[in-house]
Amino acid sequence: MSAPTHSRPHPAAARGVDIRLPWWAIVLPALAFVALLLLILNPADTQAAAGDPTLGHVLERAKELVLD
Repeated sequence: MSAPTHSRPHPAAARGVDIRLPWWAIVLPALAFVALLLLILNPADTQAAAGDPTLGHVLERAKELVLD
């Protein structure tokens, strides 16, 4: 014979949950994304690093599409 179980209401659900993120939880990932994007889209550095200029042309075209 099993005993009946009583479920208690979740205390956070009873009073309404207000979840807030600190400012840096939004700003730091955004800054990291922008920094990495700028590193990727700089065609001068990519052409100097690679012997094949195709990658530089692709990245330059992507930069034009993003900025226009």
